[in-house]
Amino acid sequence: MTRLTAALRAFAVTATALATVAVLPAPAQARHEPKAPEEFVALRDVDPTILEEIRYPTKHNFVGDRIDGYRQRMCILTRPAAEALHRAQQRLLRKGYSFKVYDCYRPQRAVDHFVRWAEDLGDERMKTEFYPQVDKSRLFEDGYIAEQSGHSRGSTVDLTIVRLPAKPTRPYRPGEPLVPCYAPQDERFPDNSLDMGTGYDCFDTRSHTDDPRVTHEQRANRDLLRDALSEEGFENLPEEWWHFTHKPELFPDTYFDFPVSRRSLRP
Repeated sequence: MTRLTAALRAFAVTATALATVAVLPAPAQARHEPKAPEEFVALRDVDPTILEEIRYPTKHNFVGDRIDGYRQRMCILTRPAAEALHRAQQRLLRKGYSFKVYDCYRPQRAVDHFVRWAEDLGDERMKTEFYPQVDKSRLFEDGYIAEQSGHSRGSTVDLTIVRLPAKPTRPYRPGEPLVPCYAPQDERFPDNSLDMGTGYDCFDTRSHTDDPRVTHEQRANRDLLRDALSEEGFENLPEEWWHFTHKPELFPDTYFDFPVSRRSLRP
């Protein structure tokens, strides 16, 4: 092969490579995600002693799927709510207990996911555990699902109390047999929480904080939770023993949609 021929072949290979590069599709632009206002913080940065078992990034919830908008298993709250929870935790620790949070800030896209699921009447995968006595067609009418949630404003938290030292809990296995959320504690899905009478996110009137059917022990545990939080300005939602909102809310009229992720928080 002459030097000229070799050079022409090298040129042809180079030209072909350049042409191939030229026709490659441009990389997709990353979706622009909203950031949290600077008033939002990660709870663990304010109080790392509070236990976190964030349910919605997992499949163990009333939908049965990972919920939109939860990129990490972490609790995000407005700073006043997080600091108030920290103060309540300090008193609780002295009694040998700790808070455990199930959900904190919730993006609007997660609420939209709940709404889509509620409108799909054929999807009842998790009915046996979370809403065994409620017809799915009534979830909106009965107030279990709504198009907006106070969680999206950043000052609402779902939580319980755990006796220390906290016992480990096993993870949920998708497809495992389900047990009604109001069954006796040793029968329903294991949770290291004090016995509150129902599991978390139980769509049943037994979840009403002052429901008269709970036992004396369950009533005392609910009162312990409510009293510990009310001292720091948290108000309970009467229909859900686990649901508390810190008042006054920092953003009483704003429903945010930034993802639950460390990257959503400002440095």
